[in-house]
Amino acid sequence: MDDPLKLLENCNLCGQKCGVNRLEGELGLCRSGKNLIISSIGLHFGEEPFISGTRGSGTIFFSNCSLKCEYCQNYQISQEGLGETISTETLAEKIIGLQKQGAHNINLVTPTHFVPQIIEALKIARKNGLAIPIVYNTSGYEALETLEALDGFIQIYLPDIKYSENEMAIRYSSAPRYVETNRAAIFEMFRQVGNLEIKNGVAKKGLLVRHLVLPNRIAGSFASLDFIASLSREIWLSLMAQYHPCYLAKNEPSLNRRLNPLVYKEVLEYAHKLGFKNILTQEMESSDLFLPDFRQEIPFA
Repeated sequence: MDDPLKLLENCNLCGQKCGVNRLEGELGLCRSGKNLIISSIGLHFGEEPFISGTRGSGTIFFSNCSLKCEYCQNYQISQEGLGETISTETLAEKIIGLQKQGAHNINLVTPTHFVPQIIEALKIARKNGLAIPIVYNTSGYEALETLEALDGFIQIYLPDIKYSENEMAIRYSSAPRYVETNRAAIFEMFRQVGNLEIKNGVAKKGLLVRHLVLPNRIAGSFASLDFIASLSREIWLSLMAQYHPCYLAKNEPSLNRRLNPLVYKEVLEYAHKLGFKNILTQEMESSDLFLPDFRQEIPFA
């Protein structure tokens, strides 16, 4: 696409399909206009090991979000809009700066609603020597047109698969048509980059799908795993156990609790039953201040 910013004239970047003209200052559900808003930029070591590597992932947290997850762990950024406005030129400079710091990759976190601006920044960064992979770290709520515009710019897709029922997606994340939008998006991501390619312990290209197991089986994990298996059992899975009640979860009885370890275990067992070979898991801890610690899963005996 010659001018990706035109996608903002009738914005349908995500599954919300707001259709607002962001170039003229109109705001959709994501509360974002034509200007980039960044919360933080720096080296990050808390991602999956193939993303963080030994030198860190050059992570850029974008403010706002096209979802409204009641349990969002980064709600100050995604829902309250914490951040500062920057230009695409400045973003390009920051990207090159992260590369100079030794980052294994550039990790774009919650980027969906800023895809046109990001593409412009990546074009500039390429001209200035960008040579490391770009990680697209997303809720997986992109329209196909958005992903088609990204084809060739993204080397590693890191999407969530949050729900397998639209009723749950609407109730807990205000995300209509999430399931069909998400599955079409993951299918397109897989078409573009294929299975994860790892060299010297660091991902270079491919798809890594994240799934946060929620309490009370709200996420519908089995059906989501069925879908991923239909694409390839070689796909890398990151099955996360880090859920803890935060943001608005305290107001929702079904969310105001920690994840039962038995629920997490049954999801892992089902993934093995389906024949997945590449699974990253998390140890469960009792502390409410749980920090993820990924490890490669050893199949259950």
